[in-house]
Amino acid sequence: MKKILITDDDVHIRTLLKHVLTREGYLVIEASDGQEAIHKLKESIVDLAVVDVMMPHVNGLELCEHIRSTYDIPIILLTALQQLSDKEQGYLHGTDDYVTKPFEPAELLYRIKALFRRYSVASTDKIRLNRLIIDRKNYEITDGDDILLLPVKEFELLAQLAQYPGRLFTRSELIELVWGADYEGDERTVDVHIKRLRQRFIAYQDDFVIRTVRGIGYKVEMISS
Repeated sequence: MKKILITDDDVHIRTLLKHVLTREGYLVIEASDGQEAIHKLKESIVDLAVVDVMMPHVNGLELCEHIRSTYDIPIILLTALQQLSDKEQGYLHGTDDYVTKPFEPAELLYRIKALFRRYSVASTDKIRLNRLIIDRKNYEITDGDDILLLPVKEFELLAQLAQYPGRLFTRSELIELVWGADYEGDERTVDVHIKRLRQRFIAYQDDFVIRTVRGIGYKVEMISS
């Protein structure tokens, strides 16, 4: 179930959007300003943010910039402003889409669904393990602003398991997928690499675990947030 953060200082808008989105099967987190939203983002895994522009403490443009620099999620900006320059500022600060108040909740819902589809296609090279983002294109693992670099085979092994959470891979499958069909070494190299991965990510055991199925192989399981 996808989780959406609604950030708006108007409680009536938050209540309306929560009703509409909950009815569609989304989980909704509310924040009354950008500062509260930043705290909520640290506390919970969020899949999309709906952000109002005019807010106290941390405004919507500043919040967009923070989200874009720290999280890999789509952003929709809400505003009562209609000038082209204001929309331009929104896109420059990292928003993916723009909805002008007043708006029909159905329109916002369509835009949310469209963004989820777009991000699903665009994120083929990025795999999410709760807080962690595995970037297969750049061989990087990020946790917010922190970048974790792994030896190539450890990275590829984790990425392969993480791409299909819950699926059991045999050692021979992992050897072929990560080391190649012409690999002539021992299958126990998989066990060695799994042990290293567990040691490296011991601090993330609340996000995911690598399970051993004795005599068969391994799988990644996500821990619900």
